[in-house]
Amino acid sequence: MCGIVGVLGNHEVAPILVEALRRLEYRGYDSAGIATVNNGELRRRRAVGKLVNLSDLLVHEPLTGKAGIGHTRWATHGAPSVVNAHPHRSGPVAVVHNGIIENFRELRLELSAHGIVCETETDTETIAHLVRMYMDQGQSPREAAASTIARLEGAFALCLLFEGEEDLLICARLGSPLAIGHGDGEMFVGSDAIALGPMTNRITYLEEGDWAVVTRAGAEIRDASGQQVHRETRTISMDSARVDKGGHKHFMAKEIAEQPIVIGDALTHYLTTDGTDIVLPEIDFTAMSRMTMVACGTAYYACVTAKYWFEQLAQLPCEIDIASEFRYREPPMPAGSAALFVSQSGETADTLAALRYCKGKADTILSVVNVPESSIARESDVALPILAGTEIGVASTKAFTCQLTVLLLLALRAGHQRGHISDAELGTHLNNLRALPGVLNHALNQTNGFEEVSAELAEATDILFLGRGLMFPLAMEGALKLKEISYIHAEAYASGELKHGPIALIDQTVPVVVLAPRDSLFDKTVSNMQEVMARNGRVLLITDKKGIEEAQDGTWRTIAMPDVDPVLTPILYALPAQLLAYHTAIAKGTDVDQPRNLAKSVTVE
Repeated sequence: MCGIVGVLGNHEVAPILVEALRRLEYRGYDSAGIATVNNGELRRRRAVGKLVNLSDLLVHEPLTGKAGIGHTRWATHGAPSVVNAHPHRSGPVAVVHNGIIENFRELRLELSAHGIVCETETDTETIAHLVRMYMDQGQSPREAAASTIARLEGAFALCLLFEGEEDLLICARLGSPLAIGHGDGEMFVGSDAIALGPMTNRITYLEEGDWAVVTRAGAEIRDASGQQVHRETRTISMDSARVDKGGHKHFMAKEIAEQPIVIGDALTHYLTTDGTDIVLPEIDFTAMSRMTMVACGTAYYACVTAKYWFEQLAQLPCEIDIASEFRYREPPMPAGSAALFVSQSGETADTLAALRYCKGKADTILSVVNVPESSIARESDVALPILAGTEIGVASTKAFTCQLTVLLLLALRAGHQRGHISDAELGTHLNNLRALPGVLNHALNQTNGFEEVSAELAEATDILFLGRGLMFPLAMEGALKLKEISYIHAEAYASGELKHGPIALIDQTVPVVVLAPRDSLFDKTVSNMQEVMARNGRVLLITDKKGIEEAQDGTWRTIAMPDVDPVLTPILYALPAQLLAYHTAIAKGTDVDQPRNLAKSVTVE
């Protein structure tokens, strides 16, 4: 969500801060600002909207100095406005903050009793005022920061800058990620490594409850108890920190096109050199009586898909839950339970809270993540990277299909271990998987029809998606993608549920997208499709060549997908779901990569 950057540099810091914030745009934001210290003087600039507005402001009202902090804000407390934008300042201290301070109302009352009045609607302002209050009482910046951090409740990452201190940043994390970058006589703070990539490849990730005093000489890190601790400094791959569109108009288009490559990378990582076996950490699926899968958004739909795989291929009972519901439902975890958490960022607040609930209750905690150094990965017994690379587009594409790929490999290993998949059957599945990148490339090379049909979909106000079996979660994902970036209302239903209410919505103005490869459920899906067409509904059928030959009569449009083994259809059919959303958003003229109100990494509840 909000992006944080801090720099203690050897050069003018304002342009460095703005460029670092630009690399965090993918997280979603509605205002931005920076603050610097120069000759002891603390000053700031803030603007609503895109970073270009802040850049324009800095042309007319420049900031100088070699120490500073910056922020992109995704509004939680208080509407987007200059007043509510970060950095917030109180006297000699400025702060940038990601997260929610849950006890800010009580702290405001305390501040009011000391004559300190808040001017904004935000919870963040409370942090700056509290630090100032302690400094007014005679505490040093370091002491005041420590006193303040100890008072904060909730989830946060923050970075403090002080007037008169050109070689000092103080940062802290509790529930939201924060990293420290090490340079040559320079130090950096950022929400993630992407922001710091051009400046350094040496990163230290703060752990839960850590706070740090950062100077150009290094970082002194203390844990929640105040004890000085050592945290590992890692050298990150600069490729993972690259943020460019690679010749594509949008990051989403680039990331859709990358899917054959990144899925191939994942298969290379998880299969033996000869491709005949799966290489995974030691996981005993035979001891499991139940799998509980928890995630949010697109990752949740990956779990819904995996439920079919685990139950059909491994006969392993599965339940799935949305993380924000699971954590408050407090479900029992019987003996033999395993818990699996899926998150692109590995920092999703509700998913992380659900994982922590399962600690000590589930026998095994697994995670499927795109960031191996993330909190969810570090707190799991086994963390499996999806190897999708950096995903910038807010609407997930390649991360979703890589999640599906890793989850399928897990299900295949579980089925083989539990005796429901023979050696020969496993070999067949792996052969099909190794051929999948080529099938995906073929599908991406025949996408000309999407622009034409999407231009007509863009005229609709409501769209339905239908699917059966493995296509039901893909229908849900397709509807979500369309809503996210085109702002068209879309709903998904299991095809068999159509006659139980949703069919009342059908008329010639409501397009119905049917995902239906020619599999064992195809005939039943066609029957539901006929019910739509009998009521003048417009059906867009996405199927394979044989499916089009058998069922195209009466359809409004058809899109052909290559033939693929039925087990792999969710990964393949994710492509048309993504492309429909992408081209419809283009036709609508919406912001494809940064849709309104959304954030890439949801690190608040």
